[in-house]
Amino acid sequence: MLKNYFKIAWRNLLKDRQFTLLNLIGLSTGLACALLIWLWVTDERSMDKFNEKDSQLYQVMQNIRHENNIETMNHTAGLLANALKKEMPEVAYAATVVPASWFDSKGIASIGEVKVKAGAQFVSSDYFNVFTVPVLLGDKTKVVEDKHSVAISDELAMKLFHTTNAIGKTIDWNQGEFTGPYQVAAIFAKNAPNVSDKFDMIFNFDQFKERRPGMDDWGNSDPSTYVILKKGTSVDAFNAKIKNFFSTKGKESGKTYFAVKFSDKYLHGIYKEGKPAGGRIAYVKLFTIIAIFILVIACINFMNLSTAKASRRIKEVGIKKIVGARRETLIIQYLGESVFMSFLALILAVLLIALLLPAFNQITGKTINLQFDARLVFSVLGITILTGLLAGSYPALYISGFSPATVLKGKLKTSVAAVWVRKGLVVFQFTLSVMAIVGVLVVYRQVDYIQSRNLGYSRDNIIHFEIPLENDSIKMVRAASFVNELKNIPGVVSAASYYHNLLGGHGAISGFQWPGKSPGQDINFANLEVGYGFIETMGIKMKEGRNFSNNANAFNEIVFNESAIKKMGLKDPIGKTVQFWGMKKQIVGVTEDFNFESLYQGIKPCFFQAWPVMPNIIVKIKAGTEKQTIASIKTVYTAFNKGLPFDYRFMNEEYQALYNSESRVAILSGYFAGLAILISCLGLFGLAAFTAQRRQKEIGIRKVVGASVGNVVVMLSKDFIRMVLISILIGFPLVGWIMQQWLQEFAYRISIGTGVFVAAAFCILFITMLTISFQAIKAAIANPVKSLRTE
Repeated sequence: MLKNYFKIAWRNLLKDRQFTLLNLIGLSTGLACALLIWLWVTDERSMDKFNEKDSQLYQVMQNIRHENNIETMNHTAGLLANALKKEMPEVAYAATVVPASWFDSKGIASIGEVKVKAGAQFVSSDYFNVFTVPVLLGDKTKVVEDKHSVAISDELAMKLFHTTNAIGKTIDWNQGEFTGPYQVAAIFAKNAPNVSDKFDMIFNFDQFKERRPGMDDWGNSDPSTYVILKKGTSVDAFNAKIKNFFSTKGKESGKTYFAVKFSDKYLHGIYKEGKPAGGRIAYVKLFTIIAIFILVIACINFMNLSTAKASRRIKEVGIKKIVGARRETLIIQYLGESVFMSFLALILAVLLIALLLPAFNQITGKTINLQFDARLVFSVLGITILTGLLAGSYPALYISGFSPATVLKGKLKTSVAAVWVRKGLVVFQFTLSVMAIVGVLVVYRQVDYIQSRNLGYSRDNIIHFEIPLENDSIKMVRAASFVNELKNIPGVVSAASYYHNLLGGHGAISGFQWPGKSPGQDINFANLEVGYGFIETMGIKMKEGRNFSNNANAFNEIVFNESAIKKMGLKDPIGKTVQFWGMKKQIVGVTEDFNFESLYQGIKPCFFQAWPVMPNIIVKIKAGTEKQTIASIKTVYTAFNKGLPFDYRFMNEEYQALYNSESRVAILSGYFAGLAILISCLGLFGLAAFTAQRRQKEIGIRKVVGASVGNVVVMLSKDFIRMVLISILIGFPLVGWIMQQWLQEFAYRISIGTGVFVAAAFCILFITMLTISFQAIKAAIANPVKSLRTE
């Protein structure tokens, strides 16, 4: 019986090649999209789940209450980890980490003439009890006990020593005040692809504290704090205990703590008013929904085409029922045919994925591989069978429900319910397509807006690169002279240096004292450490006062932004003195507000403090001279940094990279929206062909009595256009609300406006007309004599 069913299914596929091809293209495209998205979602959900104690590993966050809002930070005081371990019995281990991403630029590890840029993090004594870092050689405990030891990845060891047998060898490390020789104590396996904050070297945190005395101040917020909670600990109860822990240290109560699961931070990284407000999980959910929608659209195509051509199989159904076939048997047969079609589509889908995966990886910035492990195989088979059952469910119920007597008498008529179901499915398809078009247009407009917005400083024709900077007075003077030498290059408008970046990577300081400060008032300031001439080079405008002195006096000066002065409540701030960390500085200037973080954030209070030279160099180049000027800069750089490649980036590109996630979402959404529309149009094309075929005699009669080609085209098209207009009326309010919610995540955003909806409506109507016009015109110009012949 199964063999017979298979033969019938295969013959039916070959008998009606046009419908078979349309179904195969629709189903295979839908499956390919769904499987690509499933691979991406699986990869996203695997991020940071590499730790053996993942279920117990938490990061301590802090909320800072400002006058009008609550700011959430993932950096805390350097003293917090030890204090929690000592005072909280729920904490088994606690580690302080200054992650590699805290440093804007990588340091330089060298052996003789061999120099390699590497990312380093500083960790406290419990680090290896908190995180799973596979140590291949050496003694990991020595790293957290000896300030002059270092652990390096096997990848870095191969680059420096051409072997992993490097235990006991010495590396020269160059990164600001941490420059010096270090002995290799351990070799660890390079970071897995699912590690979000990657690093090449591990140093002792005690050295960081030694070089940065501010780490012993509870007002500092540079490192991150991680804890392993004992099994059975209630996280809610623990959070209630540590909430006001900061105030127990004799500090103002403006800061509160809470713990979140470490492996959740990658997908749930956005907070508003101290509460989780999403993050990349929104994109995971979005693309999961897109995958489901595309599969549903493909299944709807199958349903519509299968039910539309059901009249060709009615006699088969009637005869089978007369000879004793039960309805359940027929349902199983037709569901089997649908699943068979799904497996044919799966073969095409896998071939499509193999072809598209390299391009997909390039767009997403991932390295996803199509490895057929048990999980993937079972997931793919499950999706395929589910798709087949879903796609074939309605046709199977519809075809198997025909009355044999009615069928064999030739009196079968399409029921009103069947027509409305088919039309409803078409409306549903195009509602999703309409929503996809509007969503893509809004995402593209928002991404374009944030990438072209005036940030309050200039990023055009500015290149950025790093230099090694050692804590040595002679070498610091040499580095300062290097910056001055850059200014003398023809084509260089100006040059300066800075620390961290203007994209949200900066330090934060509280505990300021200023004239007229209210008791208990505290403000968290972003700390922008810059070299001489930075403010002018970046084109940041002064609101009042002046820039730093271009000499040693600059160390005693400070410049705030406009928001900081407003928060402090200072009037006539120029000349007044502020104090922090035991240092007194005079306010010499106030800048206009500018965006120094992503546009997800509003402008916060910040201050500049100046140093002779910093490790990150910016150079503003005269427009039109980029090529020759960069070549001259490279020559000077190579003379200053022998053995190091000249790696530079344009600041505009670096800013745009901040929104890679949004750009990738826009690109992927565009592709998937296009595919959804394509699949919908395939179904529409098939339905238009079937409608024209079914109404062939009617068209012939109309033409004989004088109907024009235009009349026939309008007659065949109006039902489809009506369904698309209904889709527009349903889809627009839904997608408008959804996109408005998405835009709320940005502090600076576009207004959707009516233009997007007009463009989407025109687009979908044009695509619809283009799809059905071919079949409509073909039917309209056909010879009526042929259609009116007696069969």
